[in-house]
Amino acid sequence: MTPAARVSAAIEVLDAVLSGESAEKTLTTWARRSRFAGSGDRAAIRDHVFDALRCRRSYGWLGGGDTGRGLMIGALRALGTDPEALFTGEGYAPQPLGSEERVIRDLAEAPLPVALDIPDWLEAPLRDSLGGGTKAILRALQSRAPVFLRVNLRKATPDEARARLQEDGIGTKPHTLSETALEVSTHPRKVQTSRAFLDGLVELQDAASQAVVDALPLAPGARVLDYCAGGGGKALAMASRADVTVVAHDADPARMRDLPSRAARAGVVIETRATEDLPAAPPFDLVLCDAPCSGSGAWRRSPEAKWRLTPEGLAELCAVQADILDRAAALVAPGGVLAYATCSLLRAENGDQMATFRTRHRAFGWLGDRVFTPLDGGDGFYVAQMGRLTDHP
Repeated sequence: MTPAARVSAAIEVLDAVLSGESAEKTLTTWARRSRFAGSGDRAAIRDHVFDALRCRRSYGWLGGGDTGRGLMIGALRALGTDPEALFTGEGYAPQPLGSEERVIRDLAEAPLPVALDIPDWLEAPLRDSLGGGTKAILRALQSRAPVFLRVNLRKATPDEARARLQEDGIGTKPHTLSETALEVSTHPRKVQTSRAFLDGLVELQDAASQAVVDALPLAPGARVLDYCAGGGGKALAMASRADVTVVAHDADPARMRDLPSRAARAGVVIETRATEDLPAAPPFDLVLCDAPCSGSGAWRRSPEAKWRLTPEGLAELCAVQADILDRAAALVAPGGVLAYATCSLLRAENGDQMATFRTRHRAFGWLGDRVFTPLDGGDGFYVAQMGRLTDHP
């Protein structure tokens, strides 16, 4: 495909996404019916689509409209490319620019939420949450996220894992957020077919997500519950890092369907349980609640979530988080720890959530929290820990 044809395809996909379709589903559907497109074409179109979704408002400003066409015109201008060079109408190229689309707009004159690619209503909550770092953090969220791997210390050292990856042409470098984190510098799309990955030496996992696990108290022999396990990334990281017994739970057990095979590849044992199979007594030394959230710290990876979040949706998420914390607290043994994590940058889901939990649960003492932002190199994450007092009913 020519560069212009790739832009046309991206416009088609973006129009479907802007009408409410999932980007991943739409890209998959497009690829299935476009057998002429090679792997390089599919990758380029995917990059166009996700770049445009990250920068939807600024590209729309530069391109003259919140449409697939407007976003791609804006994307080219943001890159310093004259869109008229590709919008020729020849072959599979998009039709030439109209008079309105030829108007050049200065992003410096755009309102701040437009320039920083956020919904208007989120400007105040983000400023309140991020303070003086607001602009820098939001600018970081406009770019693609790095690809990170977690080294499985049960099977390899970081140096050994890097050497095995290099055998398949995958370049990596250590990252300061975690001793197990490797940032992929070349050929990230080869990772899941590499021997290092297939043999369980590495897993795909954000560096800040790894740092969250590093912060948890994982004493040898501890009984650990990953209460909101999802696909099980943090459960795998905990089991790979220490000699602990890990139980994974999720309100939707289907989310954990791949966890047994992932655990087998990693060489660890993780028990999965449905809600009805959790014990009534509190037997766990550590309960981790990696709660459903806005995902605002990971908008580089899932930019659609940014545009679909509403004030009402955020309030519902906060209510779900509070309910999860209340349920999980009952499973922490005396002297044990309740850990709460989100990939959110919003204080309503983080510090405020912890403050209200502590008013409801006097049996837990505060152990501290930590905030990670994209300026640290990985996604935005929050993690807090509270200890269950041994002398409190």
